[in-house]
Amino acid sequence: MQLKPSESSSKTDQPKYRMLIQWSEEDQCFLVNLPDFPGQRWRTHGSTYEEAVANGKEAIESLIMAYQSDSEPLPKPQYSEAQSPA
Repeated sequence: MQLKPSESSSKTDQPKYRMLIQWSEEDQCFLVNLPDFPGQRWRTHGSTYEEAVANGKEAIESLIMAYQSDSEPLPKPQYSEAQSPA
């Protein structure tokens, strides 16, 4: 049995995917890019930054569920470790 992201035992168990949010003058909204997932560049948007974050989280959960229902492996999250000053 596979758990949905919201049913996971702990938030630390969930993959950490990047969410890039930027303002679009043309669209007059915040656009959300999920670069760890292949496909279209802009996945969702929001009228406010907070709405864009909430919609981005929902999009990630939906993508995870879609990958799981298709028995596809989830993409590996790409991130860089913070480097401590030398």
